[in-house]
Amino acid sequence: MTKTYANLIDGELVTAGQTFEVVNPANEQVVGLAPACGKEELDRAVSAARRAFKIWRKTSSEERQKVVQGIAGVIKENADELFRLLTTEQGKPHAQAQQEIYGAAGLAVAQSTLTLDDVINQDDDTRLSRTRRVPVGVVGGIVPWNFPVMMAIQKIVPALISGCTIVLKPSPFTPLTTLRIAELIKDVVPAGTVNIITGPDELGPLITEHPDIDKITFTGSTATGRKIMEGAAGDLKRITLELGGNDASIVLPDADVEKVAEQLFWSSFSNAGQICVAAKRIYIHEDIYDDLSRAIAEYAKTVVVGDGSQQGTGVGPIQNKKQFDRVCELIQDAKDKGYEFLTGGDVDPSGTGYYVPITILDNPPEDARIVAEEQFGPVMPLMKFASVEEAIERANNSEYGLAGAVWTKDTDKGVEIAEQLETGTVWINEFLHISPLAPFGGHKQSGFGAEYGVDGLKEFTYPQVITIKRDARV
Repeated sequence: MTKTYANLIDGELVTAGQTFEVVNPANEQVVGLAPACGKEELDRAVSAARRAFKIWRKTSSEERQKVVQGIAGVIKENADELFRLLTTEQGKPHAQAQQEIYGAAGLAVAQSTLTLDDVINQDDDTRLSRTRRVPVGVVGGIVPWNFPVMMAIQKIVPALISGCTIVLKPSPFTPLTTLRIAELIKDVVPAGTVNIITGPDELGPLITEHPDIDKITFTGSTATGRKIMEGAAGDLKRITLELGGNDASIVLPDADVEKVAEQLFWSSFSNAGQICVAAKRIYIHEDIYDDLSRAIAEYAKTVVVGDGSQQGTGVGPIQNKKQFDRVCELIQDAKDKGYEFLTGGDVDPSGTGYYVPITILDNPPEDARIVAEEQFGPVMPLMKFASVEEAIERANNSEYGLAGAVWTKDTDKGVEIAEQLETGTVWINEFLHISPLAPFGGHKQSGFGAEYGVDGLKEFTYPQVITIKRDARV
């Protein structure tokens, strides 16, 4: 029997009048039913968050820290159940699902240690002036389907630590693990501080336009980010947007081909390429291009594409049919244009499950769709460059600016290149490392604002300056 999950509203598990199906992308079978919420359920959740905020904002840092660490503890205690459910609805291999579940718990613990201390602006004979941070209020969090648990915790934790309350909307493609976590934390979080409701895409605009929500934090596509800005503009809500990326890696000629081939592969193909900061364009110096491209393609042949619940699977399916169709369209466009493939490229549209074979293209032009657009799937273009200046210019020639990487034995040279890349994060000789204690955010159309670290925590607060006039005559 298919399980029907419930929302968490005001400390209670509640259902809605209607439900929607959640599908396993590995076999296209229904694996759960989630509440299809609308305005009525949203209003109830926001009202609960508003009431809870009046109390929660007055709690001490120690109390907030204890609650957040309680969330982390529950996730870790139930990790085996949660990672299996995550694979079932999202598709990623069990090992990667485990990393996400334990990573989410670790993120909560790390961020619970952050504080926003008062800043003294002036302290002299005339006046004492200090800046304190005060919570924004009720937060609306909207979460994508590629890392549904990590992104949910990424929004819940800083909201709570800063003194805010939150209404969280998981993606309709991957709501089940988050709803199960909602069941598990029901008695850990004070009623109304965390509300989790699910629904179709139409629920998102209701959140962004809701008059009693003070801030929106969103992770997803740039196109949707623009719509969120429009919806939030009516009452000037605070917004944090972590949007798309067309992230470039630059491999210098001194890189060790055998050592970097496997790392470059996983920088692109982890989570079936469905990562905002995955390497989506790889520029390789012409001196090592042939050897390195061959090594990456050979390694790709050793990686199994399949059901993430099966042992030995390295790359799972695309999470949903819409994204599957888009990735297939990009591959077909490359075929139609006559671009060369080092491996992959043949998709069986009649098969069960949203599987795309690992596909690597051999030096397509810069104006190719597979280079200019964010593919968000297991497709990687390798491109040849002659000079560092050329590589930097091509890497920066994008409307996006989320992340990038430089691979070289000369770390000083790597830093010199990194400082010229127009992205929020640059890695040197590694990939996909995001610290919960360092700010993460994009440049250009990859969004604005920051997540993680003290900078991310500040996004959930206003600065308030209090000034005392000394020796005032009143």
